[in-house]
Amino acid sequence: MSSVPEVCGLEVTYFGANGWLLQFDQLRVLVDPWLTGTLEFPPGPWLFRGELPRPWPAPERLDLLLLTQGLPDHCHPASLALLDLQLPVVASPTAARRARELGFQQVTALAPGQSHSIQGLTILATAGAPVPQVENGYRLEHAAGSLYLEPHGYLDPSLAAEPLDAVITPVVDLGLPLAGAFVRGRQVLPQLLERLRPSTVLASTAGGEVRFDGLLSRALWQRGSAAEAAGAIAAVAEPARFIDPIPGESYRLTRPG
Repeated sequence: MSSVPEVCGLEVTYFGANGWLLQFDQLRVLVDPWLTGTLEFPPGPWLFRGELPRPWPAPERLDLLLLTQGLPDHCHPASLALLDLQLPVVASPTAARRARELGFQQVTALAPGQSHSIQGLTILATAGAPVPQVENGYRLEHAAGSLYLEPHGYLDPSLAAEPLDAVITPVVDLGLPLAGAFVRGRQVLPQLLERLRPSTVLASTAGGEVRFDGLLSRALWQRGSAAEAAGAIAAVAEPARFIDPIPGESYRLTRPG
């Protein structure tokens, strides 16, 4: 991204895995970036290792870093090292701790139910995945648009039932033998459609042609697909626009006229 486009309204760009750039008019929010380097979970790459098909440069002129979880696939050290340490950060408590350890100076920790406002954007933290502590989803409200995101397919039962412009969610289930599903996008999609009645649904978490290796990746199972999700969305009374995003491509999300 060599230049910053002028945007009126809501525009989103996907980087694969959990990473997104959200632009509300001129406010630019980077979410859970994995932009460069490998992804590994302790105790080492023999257990789990991910590799991007290509690195991404850090987006320019960011206003906020938004982190849902403190795990390496949401709070990726090599990618966060590309960012200005003065960039404001809003994060789950575990991700806030990691951001401070990495040197970020303006960090706001939100537990589920708490909210924070910055430059016209209201951020409500919602209860997300228990991995094992409960991490965050977010409901975002701005004059340019409203959006809900949670990367593991966990819907906070206290989240208000009201229509939103967009939902960013996994649409497949991912799991491990004995442990069961730790990503529940296929299961949660009907609930999201009923409660939030989004104008647009964007698939997340399992995309971007990321290559995985290691013991855990070889045992991983998936249920559902983008095609199945598209069919489920088309079958509801007021179907949403469904986008299975191409990494690096920007999508303008316009409200219905």
